[in-house]
Amino acid sequence: MTNLVEVRNLKIEATTDAGRVVDIIKGVSLDIADGEIVALIGESGSGKTTVALSLMGYARPGCRITGGEINVNGKDMAALSEKERARLRGTDIAYVPQSAAASFNPSSTIMEQVIEVTRIHKLMPPEQARRRAVELFRALSLPDPDGIGARYPHQVSGGQLQRLGAAMALIGDPKLVIFDEPTTALDVTTQIDVLKAFKSVMRAGGIAGVYVSHDLAVVAQIADRIVVLKGGEVQETGTTGEILSTAQHPYTRELLAAFEPKRRQALADADAGKKELLRIDNLTAGYGPVRDDGLPLVRAVDSVSLVVEKGRNLGVIGESGCGKSTLARVIAGIHPAAAGEIVFDGKELERAARKRGQDQLREMQIVFQYADTALNPAKPVEDIISRPLAFYHGLDRQARSKRVDELLDMVRLPRALRYRHPSELSGGQKQRVNFARALAADPKLIICDEITSALDTVVASAVIELLKELQRELGLSYIFISHDLSVVEAICDQIMVMYNGERVEQITPDKVKTPAHPYSKLLFSSVPKLDPTWLDGLVRDPALVSQYGHR
Repeated sequence: MTNLVEVRNLKIEATTDAGRVVDIIKGVSLDIADGEIVALIGESGSGKTTVALSLMGYARPGCRITGGEINVNGKDMAALSEKERARLRGTDIAYVPQSAAASFNPSSTIMEQVIEVTRIHKLMPPEQARRRAVELFRALSLPDPDGIGARYPHQVSGGQLQRLGAAMALIGDPKLVIFDEPTTALDVTTQIDVLKAFKSVMRAGGIAGVYVSHDLAVVAQIADRIVVLKGGEVQETGTTGEILSTAQHPYTRELLAAFEPKRRQALADADAGKKELLRIDNLTAGYGPVRDDGLPLVRAVDSVSLVVEKGRNLGVIGESGCGKSTLARVIAGIHPAAAGEIVFDGKELERAARKRGQDQLREMQIVFQYADTALNPAKPVEDIISRPLAFYHGLDRQARSKRVDELLDMVRLPRALRYRHPSELSGGQKQRVNFARALAADPKLIICDEITSALDTVVASAVIELLKELQRELGLSYIFISHDLSVVEAICDQIMVMYNGERVEQITPDKVKTPAHPYSKLLFSSVPKLDPTWLDGLVRDPALVSQYGHR
């Protein structure tokens, strides 16, 4: 088998905002054979996307290819003129981005955009291009392949849009397709359909691919070989089976270990005081116009009840739009409840945070999904953590400074970080600062809203271990909102499944393999495993997929 792609000693440098030049890709070499799919795996900043984009001869703004060879189908991409590279993009090489929604023009039909590359490169007549597009829609298992092209991007689901992005990439019959984390933003049931469609079309066409991801379980389903990157260098290369079963490099083994975090040791019933910390009865909340009965027209949370005991953790799991984040915001008083009762530590809470007492606000904290937007970019870490110390506890400057050091120690961050701004921190460090700020209030309950979803596997695993340690030290309780079953299993005593605003089931982690509700069965069975044969062997009940799947 001949190599379609040969990269030798690739070097790329970048200029920072401060004007400093740094090497971000440090001598990477890799091969991709005809028809082979190779995954680039690694944490954020490892260089995986930078390497993938270089195969098109492209370097992001501020970056420069400074050395090495990038041969694709016999052409040195780094040596070509920009005009020559543009001619190859969309024909020899195609790209599927992480967010297909950002790639589509909302004012043009899907068909017009999918066949656009054939018009730009004069590949085929318009009618032939439309027929080819319909063939691809059918091959990618899209509903109504003959009619979907007449729709606009906002009229299809996220999973459908991601497959339409693949159709756009494939219509020029490329020899190489670059997939840049194309399923990261999708729910697990949708992700399965998209992965199956990608794999089927690539295999049928004998098309080579590069699949960029930080999720080993996903790439295990589609890749022939895996290249592990860290700090702009290749750590290990091997077949998918070799990497999963006999990884050699310590970093690869760390990635594998982080995929399945250790489950928190459950408290014995005797250890649990069985004392309610939080009780919610028939909570309803939503958006849009209010009906005559005072309830919202759109119910994001519909008559949900739950209990969190002191020292115990509740996981709330479900797909996008199920109402789990709205539930978190309603409990915290950020979004108004339309009906129902919230009782915290024996006292009924006002529905709006502004009407709650200062101690009630202090004792219930929320940590949000995106640390970037939750931290004031203009303030150093010291000021961010100090604010609740002054607001809730009235500490003077000297006492605040001492407590900031203690809180940084608590979340396992160096004290020297107190002087840095959020832009100078990694994603994991930012999320730890968020936790330090929440802990500064001395809470009894912390609501964690998708706090690991934007983090890499290794970083997310470290954050989960930190939460367990803090719970042992401080006796905290958590409500953990997530779509990641392994994360919820690792830290929670009870798992509540939500669908369409309703609580459909609540189980303990040991019952995850035997849920009672049909939706829970579909959701849990759709979580990819670290097994290359898992996707091909997956059999799902068509009736469940039809009823509950978001394709």
